[in-house]
Amino acid sequence: MTDQTPQVRLERAKEASRATAALTSDDKARVLEAIAVALEQSAPRIIEANALDITRGQADGIGDSLIDRLRLDEKRVTALASAVRDVAALPDPVGRVVGGHRMPNGVALEQVRVPFGVVGAIYEARPNVTVDIAALALRSGNAVVLRGGSAARDSNTVLVQIMRDALEGAGVTPEAVQTVDDFGRDGAKALMHGRGFIDVLVPRGSAGLIETVVTESTVPVIETGAGNVHIVLDESAPEDWARDIVVNAKVQRPSVCNAVETVLVLRQAAPRLVPLVASALQSEGVAIHGDDMVAGLVSNVIPATEEDWATEYLSLDIAIKVVDTLDDAIAHIRLYSTGHTESIVTTDTRNAERFLAEVDSAVVMVNTSTRFTDGGEFGFGAEVGISTQKLHARGPMGLSELTSTKWLARGSGQTRG
Repeated sequence: MTDQTPQVRLERAKEASRATAALTSDDKARVLEAIAVALEQSAPRIIEANALDITRGQADGIGDSLIDRLRLDEKRVTALASAVRDVAALPDPVGRVVGGHRMPNGVALEQVRVPFGVVGAIYEARPNVTVDIAALALRSGNAVVLRGGSAARDSNTVLVQIMRDALEGAGVTPEAVQTVDDFGRDGAKALMHGRGFIDVLVPRGSAGLIETVVTESTVPVIETGAGNVHIVLDESAPEDWARDIVVNAKVQRPSVCNAVETVLVLRQAAPRLVPLVASALQSEGVAIHGDDMVAGLVSNVIPATEEDWATEYLSLDIAIKVVDTLDDAIAHIRLYSTGHTESIVTTDTRNAERFLAEVDSAVVMVNTSTRFTDGGEFGFGAEVGISTQKLHARGPMGLSELTSTKWLARGSGQTRG
C-alpha cells in the first residue's frame, strides 16, 4: 500500500464496496474463513509486531489499561480467529426483508437490508478492533477503512496486510480493507471529512477521541460512549450475588468500557453489604473511593470527590456511595451515567422492574455482571462498538447495525394520477 494520499484509499474502498455488496453469503463466509486461517498461521508474526507496540507504549507511559487493550498474545490471536469464524457463521443480514405491503393500486413494496457501503473506524490502542470491525464489515457486504492510532501501529500494519492478502487469495479485491494509519492525523481527518466515500464512521476510544470525531465529522457518525457503569445493591440483594457480581464486573478485566466504576448501595443494606463487597474488592487489589458512610464501614478508603462519581477509571479503582432509596440511586445514574450499562442486584421484583423501566442506558441489567455487555457475549460474534446514542444502533453493534435499508417497488404499469 504505497498510495501517497488518503483520498486515493477512500476512493478505492468505495469502488471495492460495490464488489463486496455483490458477494453471496457463502462467498463472504469463505472469505472470513480465509482470514481466520491466515491469522492463526501468522500468529508469531502478529505477536512479534505487537511486542514492538508494547515496548513503545511502556516507554511512552501510556498506562496499564491501554497496555492491556493493546496486548496480543497467542491466546488473544486465537480468540481473534475464533471471533472471525463466529461472525462467518452468523445469518447474513443483507437481503433480509424488514417489512412491506401492497399499495391499493397493486404496487408491491418491500423494505430490505442492504450494506452501508464503506464503514470507517477511528480507534485507539485496540488491535483486536482492526480484525473485529473488518470481519463484521465484510460479512455485512461493506468495505472498511481503518484508523487505529499510533499506539498499535506495528500490530495494525501486520493485521491489515494479513487480511488483504487473505482477501486476494480468496479472489476478492484486497481494496475492501484499507488503513490510513500511515497518514497520521491527516488520515483521521480524511475519514471525518470523507463525504461521498465514507458512509458511516464509528469512533472507539477515549471520551476525547469520541467527542472530536462527533464534533468534527461531516459524515454520519455512530457514537460509541465511555463506560461510567453502575451497579446498585438494594436491601434484598443476596450477599453472594452482590459480592460475586461486583467483583467480576470490576476485576475480570478492569480496562474495558463495560467494567463497573460506581457501586450504589441502599442505606438499609449498607451495614451488611458494604464491608463484604469492599473486602472482596480490596483482596483483589481494588482501591475504594467512598463517601463518609463507606469510610465508616471499611478501612483504607480514599475519600470520594465529585469527580469520582463521573470518572471512568479503567483501572483497579472503584467508587462506592450509600444512597437513601432506589429513587436516589436512579437519580445518581441519570446525573453521572454515560448511558452505557447499569445493573441492579435485587430479589425484589418491583425494584427490578422499576430499574429496567426507568434507567435509560443502552443496556440495563438485573442480577448479572455488566461485563456481559459485549457483542461476542450477546451472540454477535464480535462488535463494532457499543453505541450509547439513540438512533438506529444502540448497545453492542453487530451485523444488522452495519446495514441500512432500501425500498423495492414492483408494479405492473401503474401511474400516479
